[in-house]
Amino acid sequence: MRRKIPSLNALLIFEAAARQQSFTRAADELALTQSAVCRQIAALEDWLGLALFARVKQRVLLTPAGREYAQRIRGHLDRIERDTLELMGQQEGAGVLELAVVPTFATQWLIPRLAEFQRLRPDITVNLSTRTGAFLFSESLFQAAIYSGQAPWPGTAGDFLIPEDDAVPVCSPALLARHTGAALTLQDVVSLPLLHLNSRLDDWRRWFELHDCRNDVSAVKGARYELFTMLIGAAVAGLGLALVPRYMVRAELESGALCLPLQLSLPVSAAYYLVYPQENLSQGPLAAFRAWLLSTTQAYLAAG
Repeated sequence: MRRKIPSLNALLIFEAAARQQSFTRAADELALTQSAVCRQIAALEDWLGLALFARVKQRVLLTPAGREYAQRIRGHLDRIERDTLELMGQQEGAGVLELAVVPTFATQWLIPRLAEFQRLRPDITVNLSTRTGAFLFSESLFQAAIYSGQAPWPGTAGDFLIPEDDAVPVCSPALLARHTGAALTLQDVVSLPLLHLNSRLDDWRRWFELHDCRNDVSAVKGARYELFTMLIGAAVAGLGLALVPRYMVRAELESGALCLPLQLSLPVSAAYYLVYPQENLSQGPLAAFRAWLLSTTQAYLAAG
């Protein structure tokens, strides 16, 4: 059955006219005559059965329907252009993997190890984009995702990668130096500013309860941050005490930018998973990346 799709040329002209808000400027951009643009727009409106532009004296304005259609068409054209350029840039056997990943895991764990994968498979390009929550693969460009949770997403296949380290309290040495007293105690923590991650607002309360120091009120006070990278940056800047998985702040602890005022951790039940639609495993780039990632995480766990 023939698809109900207007000509690509008409859509390109419509997108340019909508973006430029002018048939004349669209014609200049596309190296066409203004009359050719007018004819294509009129033919598209006739094909759709509705007006995309309102003609007001010497101006053209998008109708509400035209504005919405232009936004959607622009996204589709961008995707077609991107897919075409990627295909043109590939050699035989090469490929591109579109991977969604939680931000801090990407910067602190994955990216430092990607050079090895690049050395093994220089024919595969791995594009990383950040996502902090679940999404529908059918409504995205991604072939797979790495996320933190307690199980793979419903409706996807998944591989356990590594457990998330226990969270430890960290702060800047300068903040700790401003504290009066010979040593920091649990009760002293109550008086310090506490920093929170938006998706884990219960962590400090659980930490206090775990160490027999109920503190429901103070445990929820303090600034909140969207990402672990922001939370760590705030702690380094001396804005407060943060609970962060140990592996994420290893470099800051070694450099002295952060310190551990108390050796009291919060066990975390979450782990990192590679998730993907089962049918995507037939794609060469994903299959190769998955094999390398599982091997790398197994070696990481074996090394302690």
